[in-house]
Amino acid sequence: MIKTFTQDDVIRYVYEETSPEENLLIEDALMSEPDLMTFFLEALELRALMNKIERQPRKNTVQAILNYSQHHPANPPARLRRS
Repeated sequence: MIKTFTQDDVIRYVYEETSPEENLLIEDALMSEPDLMTFFLEALELRALMNKIERQPRKNTVQAILNYSQHHPANPPARLRRS
């Protein structure tokens, strides 16, 4: 029986979630199916681009969290804490 690989299989391959046996079969499929190879190359490029994304919260978001934490009932001022 010939296994037909899907784009989902290729994504699993790109993220190294396939077994060594599957890797060989997927690599064979990539060599024989140009559309699958194109998808594979695009998936690799997207993964590389996504790994470069750096996200940071806005300063006012961080400040709001710190303000909430400072005034939360579970965090009384130091003068009211018992040692």
